[in-house]
Amino acid sequence: MMGLKAHAMVLEKFNQPLVYKEFEISDIPRGSILVEILSAGVCGSDVHMFRGEDPRVPLPIILGHEGAGRVVEVNGEKRDLNGELLKPGDLIVWNRGITCGECYWCKVSKEPYLCPNRKVYGINRGCSEYPHLRGCYSSHIVLDPETDVLKVSEKDDLDVLAMAMCSGATAYHAFDEYPESFAGKTVVIQGAGPLGLFGVVIARSLGAENVIVIAGSPNRLKLAEEIGADLTLNRRETSVEERRKAIMDITHGRGADFILEATGDSRALLEGSELLRRGGFYSVAGVAVPQDPVPFKVYEWLVLKNATFKGIWVSDTSHFVKTVSITSRNYQLLSKLITHRLPLKEANKALELMESREALKVILYPEG
Repeated sequence: MMGLKAHAMVLEKFNQPLVYKEFEISDIPRGSILVEILSAGVCGSDVHMFRGEDPRVPLPIILGHEGAGRVVEVNGEKRDLNGELLKPGDLIVWNRGITCGECYWCKVSKEPYLCPNRKVYGINRGCSEYPHLRGCYSSHIVLDPETDVLKVSEKDDLDVLAMAMCSGATAYHAFDEYPESFAGKTVVIQGAGPLGLFGVVIARSLGAENVIVIAGSPNRLKLAEEIGADLTLNRRETSVEERRKAIMDITHGRGADFILEATGDSRALLEGSELLRRGGFYSVAGVAVPQDPVPFKVYEWLVLKNATFKGIWVSDTSHFVKTVSITSRNYQLLSKLITHRLPLKEANKALELMESREALKVILYPEG
């Protein structure tokens, strides 16, 4: 392969602006794929990494675990998950995590998202060693041979697919744990960030009868309604009791069948546990960093209700594939989540927009 000059925005020190750097790429490792990034999503968790709040992050690193792009070169033979041979020019998306396939969680418990050896592009893969390009805030990325890839078409919306690679797949994981059909069920979603809003589209796609969103931003609640929520409740304008009454009225006094915590705040459980019906299911997916403990009523909320509380950690390849399927049928709705599109060199501004919550979702374009 001819030498390639790639460029990326690199986090060299926590809480210091990302630095624009060039990387010379010659041969890529056997079985790897060199991809030109066409769309990179900025995730809220990227802000935690930038601030040094995620212990997995090495320095220096190219952030960005949400991406979509075009194959430049494949060293050897590589097929996607449908068995299609990949070649230069193909558009692809990929699972952000690579599991070892050998440990207890991969082989015995069949929970590969819990693999202790899991490698994640843009999160725990530094850029100091060749081939450097292991994150999506970059013009190119080099994908390891073990990466799970899906070929997509020119008709697909790469911006939405990139965005779906994290919050979409994690939201799908939360719903995938529910052991029943969603037909006839009432789903309550706490939070209207990307995770919660993907949850709205997934709940609707899986056949939920009522989808209710609780959040504090009028703009995000309006968006939740536009993409399929039946009822939205502004937690800044209503009391806990008013919200509880609204949900009890809809559910004939029972409470929600399924609740998705997508706020990122452990305190959401204090309200959500009162909204859950007896025998209900609570997926806690938004709490992504350590927080203060919350006072939990074990008897009233857990035992008496015979409730299931399920922690949701990231996602695996099955969630990735199912998310691409649902996303591809809802591009028009999900594209409304993207509030800002910026060139790669403005990645620092993108992080500021996400941290201030001025942006719901930012997409970076390497050459934009």
